[in-house]
Amino acid sequence: SPTTVQPASNHRPNACCFCWCCCCSCSWNEDRERAWRASRETKLETIPNCEACTKPTPEEVQGWAQSFDKLMKSPAGRNVFREFLRTEYSEENMLFWLACEELKTECNKHTIDEKARMIYEDYISILSPKEVSLDSRVREVINRKMQEPSSHTFDDAQLQIYTLMHRDSYPRFLNSAIYKSLLQSVSHSSSES
Repeated sequence: SPTTVQPASNHRPNACCFCWCCCCSCSWNEDRERAWRASRETKLETIPNCEACTKPTPEEVQGWAQSFDKLMKSPAGRNVFREFLRTEYSEENMLFWLACEELKTECNKHTIDEKARMIYEDYISILSPKEVSLDSRVREVINRKMQEPSSHTFDDAQLQIYTLMHRDSYPRFLNSAIYKSLLQSVSHSSSES
C-alpha cells in the first residue's frame, strides 16, 4: 500500500530573536539551527546559541547606533550583532566575550578552573579554530594566570576583544543590511500599532 507523506512543516514553536516573525522558517533561523548543532560539539555547550530576549523597541534599536555599550548591554542587541559578526566570520569574538562574562559570575573554584580551561582551549590556544586575536603581552598574562585561574583570568583579553569589536566591527554593523532592516522593521511595526 502507498505510504502517505506528510509535507514538512516550516513552523517551529519558538520565534527567532532576529525577525520576531513567529514563522521560524526564515533562513536566519536555519543558519542559527545549523550553528547550534555545530556548537554542541564544542566544549562550551553552556553558552546558548541565542540569548533569550524580548523584541527590542524602536528606541532601543536606535540607541544601539548611539553607543556600543548600549548595544552590548542589550541581549537582543548582542544577538543581532553576533549574527552580523557571523557574516564576517568573527563570531568567536562575541562567543569569547560572553564566555568571559559567564565566568565572572562563577564562585565555585572547581567550576572556575574547568570553565577557564575550556575558554583557554576554545579561544586562546593557537590550536583552536576559534582562536581570538590577542597581542603577545595579553597572551603571556593569560598563560601566567592559568596556573591558578580565577573568574578574572581573561579580563585583559576580554577588554582587548571588546575594543576590537567596538573599533572594527561596530561601525560596519551600523551600516549593515542586518541592522538597517531591523531598524526599519521595528520602526514600521511600531508605526502600525
